[in-house]
Amino acid sequence: MPPIKDKYTIHSKAVVCQDVELKGDITIGAGTVVHPKAAIYAIAGPIVIGQNCIIEEGAILVNRRKEVMRVGDDNLFEIGCRVESPTIGHFNTISAKSRVHHTVRISSFCVIGIRCLVLPADDEILPDYTVIYGGSTSGDAAGVDAVVERRVWSGRGKVQEADLRRKHAEYLREMLPKFNRVRRGDGS
Repeated sequence: MPPIKDKYTIHSKAVVCQDVELKGDITIGAGTVVHPKAAIYAIAGPIVIGQNCIIEEGAILVNRRKEVMRVGDDNLFEIGCRVESPTIGHFNTISAKSRVHHTVRISSFCVIGIRCLVLPADDEILPDYTVIYGGSTSGDAAGVDAVVERRVWSGRGKVQEADLRRKHAEYLREMLPKFNRVRRGDGS
């Protein structure tokens, strides 16, 4: 299998800092913000990122499958997280230093807590409003909590959360270009 050629399609209203590592066939939607030192690797198949997502420093998105990795709108990938999930719905929060395995598909309005490792034995689809949080305080040598707990969020406060996330993205779209060089949509 020949390696996938690097090809970036970045919407004109997206902000992708120059210091972002992009490998493979990647599409980034309108209003999405990608901080410096983030990495997006489309190793086996393309990655399509929706609108108004925020990908913070050190966050890594990886597609190891041949199918398209689809990331919905208004998702937040916090500092140092690693996500290999083949599908991600809308308005999800992947917290700092958490890891999501390629056998997990994330629906919408889910929260993966800080330093949580989501690694099921078989393919799994997280239902809407799933919250995964650390069940232990110690973590392993890799700095993630292997023992996690789950619950279902009622959805209460989701409108306020959505408004706050949109304001956050708007602020970043205004401020990041003032202090960082940004990429253009032509793959440069």
